[in-house]
Amino acid sequence: MNRWILSGLSCAVALALSACGEPDKPKPTLELPDKDPFPSTYQVPAANTLLIKGARILVGDGTELTHADVVVADGVIKAVGEGLQVPEGATLVDGRGKWLTPGLIDVHSHMGNYPAPATDNHADGNEMTSPVTAQVWTEHSVWPEDPQFEKALAGGVTTVQILPGSGNLIGGRGVTLKNVPSVTVQGMKFPGAPYSLKMACGENPKRVYGSKGQLPSTRMGNMAGYRNAWIEAAEYRKKWADYQKKIEAGEEADVPGRDLRLETLAGVLDGEIRVHNHCYKADEMAQMIDMSKEFGYEIAAFHHSVEAYKVAPQLAQEGICAVMWADWWGFKQEAFDMVRENIALVDYVKGCAIIHSDDPIQIQRLNQEVAKAMSAGNRLGLGLTGAQAIKWATLNPARSLGLEDKIGSVTEGKNADLVLWDADPMSVYAHAEKVWIDGSLRYDRLDASVAPTSDFNLGILQAGEVRP
Repeated sequence: MNRWILSGLSCAVALALSACGEPDKPKPTLELPDKDPFPSTYQVPAANTLLIKGARILVGDGTELTHADVVVADGVIKAVGEGLQVPEGATLVDGRGKWLTPGLIDVHSHMGNYPAPATDNHADGNEMTSPVTAQVWTEHSVWPEDPQFEKALAGGVTTVQILPGSGNLIGGRGVTLKNVPSVTVQGMKFPGAPYSLKMACGENPKRVYGSKGQLPSTRMGNMAGYRNAWIEAAEYRKKWADYQKKIEAGEEADVPGRDLRLETLAGVLDGEIRVHNHCYKADEMAQMIDMSKEFGYEIAAFHHSVEAYKVAPQLAQEGICAVMWADWWGFKQEAFDMVRENIALVDYVKGCAIIHSDDPIQIQRLNQEVAKAMSAGNRLGLGLTGAQAIKWATLNPARSLGLEDKIGSVTEGKNADLVLWDADPMSVYAHAEKVWIDGSLRYDRLDASVAPTSDFNLGILQAGEVRP
């Protein structure tokens, strides 16, 4: 048999095998990390339809309605206007002589990861073991029974962003919570809220790591640390993108190894995780903006930005929010060049101005902080109203969290997070009288039975003691 015959036989055998349906090789399967391994378990509680009638409404977007009504059903604002009819079976709340605002939002809190009482064993907010700890998630440190949450609720705060501390260049993931009682943090997580990444400029990281004799010990060391991290993240992201591309083309490819630190940073580069950047000084904010463009990510907000007024037009142009105090200053060198008109000036150039607390006491009177900042602007002659100023604690923070389509204003279709005040919320004498979250009454100043208290507040019960 010559070689031509052998070759022909081989072809025939191959064709026969093919024709007989030799099983196709299974297509490779794409294996991607679970992006939501700790999902929210929060459910909107059932509540009666609600009509709040005749209130003066600071809408949250800069506008105001007088003697207006709000109808709430199924956790959502159904109607806003004058002379609305009482839906059948609805709970009627008389808002005449009172003020209604959206629930207040604090985008910089450490409740839960620095709970009360403050003890070393419970201080879980700062993983200061490496300058870049993007792998840690602050929700894993949050103690949901922290009694501070209910104090903030009594001040009208319905949504909070809990952030890691600022000891690191990149401190880890932040989480957005509804201010509701829960045994688990998953029961407080705002469904669908984007994660955030806490970054920190300036004195804190260089002090923490310089004192250990390691990088960074200077601001130039800070910048080198961030940039090295983003270079690693870009390479990691490309590795996963190449893997996904091959699998989708039907090619074999090994699943890349996971790295939790780089996974979070890659999420920022993909636009899925929002950067909230602690940064006091104007020159450092400008450098961080340049760096974000170098690596192709966006900054949602600069926090503690006491010098925001110096770069307010640039922040407005870039669409970056400035998160500020009304009057904190001078507690370290980078906090010295503050002006009380800071928030009002950012607002004046159509920027996204936000009030924040970073403090478990100040969060209880966030409306008064807004009023102080408004008054400073008015002493400058800006003519601000309460309706304009309240958006610093409502719609603007919602925007920084990527939740402006759900919360932050008294608007049809949004979540019914509402606060009824017994006086002008810009007054030091105003109290939050009732607070609703998703249309469910969570706090009533006149009825203590509405809001449960933390187990911690009950103390340690003794055997035989009457239980509450």
